[in-house]
Amino acid sequence: MNSSQRILDLRNLLERANRAYYVDAEPIMSDRDFDRRLRELADLEAAHPEFADPDSPTQRVGGQPVEGFESAAHAVPMTSIDNTYSVEDLRAWFDRVLRGLDQSTDDLFGTGIDLVCDPKIDGVAISLRYEQGRLVSATTRGDGATGDVITSNIRAMRSIPLRLDVADPPEVVEIRGEIVMPNDAFDRVNAEREASGEPLFANARNSTAGTLKSLDPRITASRGLRFIAHGRGETIGVEVETYAGFLDLVRGWGVPANEHSQAFGTIEDVVARIEAFREERNELGFGVDGMIVRVDRFDLQATLGATAKAPRWAIAFKYPAEQARTRLIAVDWQVGKGGTLTPRATMEPVFVAGTTVQHATLHNIEEIGRKDLRIGDRVVIEKAGEIIPQVVEAVERERTGAETPIDPPAACPACGGAVEQEGPKLFCVNPECPAQFRERLKWFVARDQMDVDGMGEKLVDQLVDAALVHHFADIFELTRDQLLGLERMGEKSADNLLEALGAAKTRGLTRVLAGLGIRHIGASAAKVLARHYADADALLSASVDDLETLPDFGEITARSLHDHLASDAAQDAFRRLAAAGVSLESDLFGTEPVGAVDSPVAGKTVVITGTLEDWGRKELAARLESLGATVTGSVSKKTDLLIAGEKAGSKLEKATSLGVEVWDEPTLRSMIPAD
Repeated sequence: MNSSQRILDLRNLLERANRAYYVDAEPIMSDRDFDRRLRELADLEAAHPEFADPDSPTQRVGGQPVEGFESAAHAVPMTSIDNTYSVEDLRAWFDRVLRGLDQSTDDLFGTGIDLVCDPKIDGVAISLRYEQGRLVSATTRGDGATGDVITSNIRAMRSIPLRLDVADPPEVVEIRGEIVMPNDAFDRVNAEREASGEPLFANARNSTAGTLKSLDPRITASRGLRFIAHGRGETIGVEVETYAGFLDLVRGWGVPANEHSQAFGTIEDVVARIEAFREERNELGFGVDGMIVRVDRFDLQATLGATAKAPRWAIAFKYPAEQARTRLIAVDWQVGKGGTLTPRATMEPVFVAGTTVQHATLHNIEEIGRKDLRIGDRVVIEKAGEIIPQVVEAVERERTGAETPIDPPAACPACGGAVEQEGPKLFCVNPECPAQFRERLKWFVARDQMDVDGMGEKLVDQLVDAALVHHFADIFELTRDQLLGLERMGEKSADNLLEALGAAKTRGLTRVLAGLGIRHIGASAAKVLARHYADADALLSASVDDLETLPDFGEITARSLHDHLASDAAQDAFRRLAAAGVSLESDLFGTEPVGAVDSPVAGKTVVITGTLEDWGRKELAARLESLGATVTGSVSKKTDLLIAGEKAGSKLEKATSLGVEVWDEPTLRSMIPAD
């Protein structure tokens, strides 16, 4: 057999193996055999470059990590779906569907199956765009209108075909679905991270999101991610009338689709399926937190249309969070980058929602007092959104009298320094606290602050443990020899890091202020300061009265910032940074926030609090700022609007007392226009 034929045969065999494993769930070869044949193909392609093919199985991962992700608009918006937690609300939704179609139950469901149930997969939404059958781009959901293009990472996933298995492919088809990390892959990744001394991922969804944000496709390839199709975006040349038909179509093309999707003829059949699936979902091997119910026919979906925030033809039934009981045996106080002391509960291990839980955050001292939690209590825990363990309450009737109160620490557990309480939070006020510095340095070098590429958490720990870095400025004075003395630091990595540090020196005052971890000063407040002060010297000379005139800089924030800037530690930090060559000049001085003049948030000072289902905090802040808002971290008399998600807490109470306008998430969806 000649080389060209062998190359073609191997490519076809390996693609059939991927399909058999990921689509048909009927493997035709072992992983070891797959890897052996992949190596043979790579060797043949290297020897015969004239037969190169960008869609060869060997080309899923190659080249250098990308420098960053570009954004792209979705041809068809990736909208969210309304949630319900009760069968009564599900039936009410179905009644609205019937009214919207001006049909009776008999009319709509007398001639065929028109409702489809899918497991609501707890993953990361993605849109795959194929043109003439070839994968050309993969874009995250983002804000629904625009997402990040992560094609290089998606190409690294064997479960996603680079070419559709169809003789006459459509001109364009966007296949939408979820990227998930199976439970066994999640356990393996965390075991590897623990063995290498890296922090563990909290859950599979966060691990998936973090993996897809990696700029190195090789990391994606190593994590065992899977794709499951459950929808469509733009299509040209796709002739299919139903959602169920579309899933069958893409399965035939070699794309993994939701194998637990089922069609039903009545809403009562749907209710029965939801109840039956409640227990089945824990056996799937990946996160599922509910069922999505949708009208099957695309023409009926078009007739029903959508509200400003979600389609009328679909609804997500979410199962209530699974609860379990265990015993609270200890509370530790962890020190964050701003000196915040956060209580973490240690409990007797208990299995809940598919994983064994031993730790949970208790949020703050006021939360502990409100729930009257005590060491030794039997407690009820649940996973919020089936992800984050939470202590719901103490089982007071089972107390024996041996339980002990949880007292706030009198001194910082990391440095022994003084502790002060501000609102519901406790703070270590020692600026030299080593725990604070370690966490602050990780924050300082991160992507959204000084963006020092290559300086991750593990390297920061190495530098601090080796006593090479004691202050922020020290990282800019590291030498090549010092870096080469660190474990697992090669010459190329050292040179790349020094280059990244040189680039970070030019970021300007806004990034420096956002990165220093000054209390009350995040990215938004840093921008406000940089617009009003030309450089660090001008800022250091500002009075409390000067600062209080700034947007949303009330008396507390102005006084806190002034006192910090006047401290010897802050003065020394700015002096050292300047001496190390870090630019402290403002890149925003004299500018105004850019935004649409007709935006409902233009010119407003906005605070975000609580947990939002469809938005990440940074993502929403960036969106609001693009529409002309100033996003700040604290509520004051200058706040115009509070956006409140679930468990909004004290900020919502303060906003209400001040008469500040409040939007919940449905209001947010209806008020913020799509790009």
